[in-house]
Amino acid sequence: MSDRPLRTALLQGKRRPRRSGSGSPTLARGDGYEFVEVRDYVIGDDPRRIDWASTARSGSLQTRVILEDIALTLAAILDDSASMRVGQRTELRSAGLDAVRAWYDAAAPDDRCVRIDAQQVFSPPQLRGRRAAQACAELQAAAAFSLPGALNVARAVLPRGAALLAVADAYDLADDDALLSEIGSRYDATILLARDPWYDAMPLRGLNRIADAETGATSTIYFGAKQREAFLQAIREREMNLAQRFERAGWRVGTLHERNGADSLYAAFGIASSHAEPVEA
Repeated sequence: MSDRPLRTALLQGKRRPRRSGSGSPTLARGDGYEFVEVRDYVIGDDPRRIDWASTARSGSLQTRVILEDIALTLAAILDDSASMRVGQRTELRSAGLDAVRAWYDAAAPDDRCVRIDAQQVFSPPQLRGRRAAQACAELQAAAAFSLPGALNVARAVLPRGAALLAVADAYDLADDDALLSEIGSRYDATILLARDPWYDAMPLRGLNRIADAETGATSTIYFGAKQREAFLQAIREREMNLAQRFERAGWRVGTLHERNGADSLYAAFGIASSHAEPVEA
């Protein structure tokens, strides 16, 4: 078993939406270090990798996947907004930080680690691997969080083919998905969408004074059976719609659960837990 199953899953492109043609994501595959698998051929694959024996058996073009022994760039964005500082037992932001640490733990000795927020790029000079990972994980946000702002920074500074993790609730995401698609075509992009703490059940009943997590504005709202059901339906539809938007844009999509951020990240890659082998998609 690899001591970095998440890194192996990244190199293999596990659970990453396939995009054919010129917009196909760049994968870390090269000229011959480790054979991984045979899969369906897609436009943009190197025709020299076609496995003609497998093609004859299956009746459709099959290509060999080879991992290249190269250094990766691991970049992460963590939503530090007020709406991430809620949770039933643990703040969503704490779970997000747990996921970011697990992301950087995948770094091999020669890998580069980068931390990004809306105004800042941090890549520790002269550091690689675990030392760089630790420095990035401990970085404090320099400004108010903005997911579009952070994604624009990532687009400006990251090399093509970098592995990018964003952990956010995406409340500030605009309706225009052009930026998401550009990020999805340039990088191996993964989003962990923070699940609303009340996703499974609305505990409030009757009149309650509610404070907006982002603005602090308060209002009094009555929660009856219909209101609770409408609330649950709304947050579930929102999560589903966001996931679909990111998937269409070529992102790998996972759900951030407040109880365990690291396992939330591993699940996005089809890995059962942070101590287990990858599972089949």
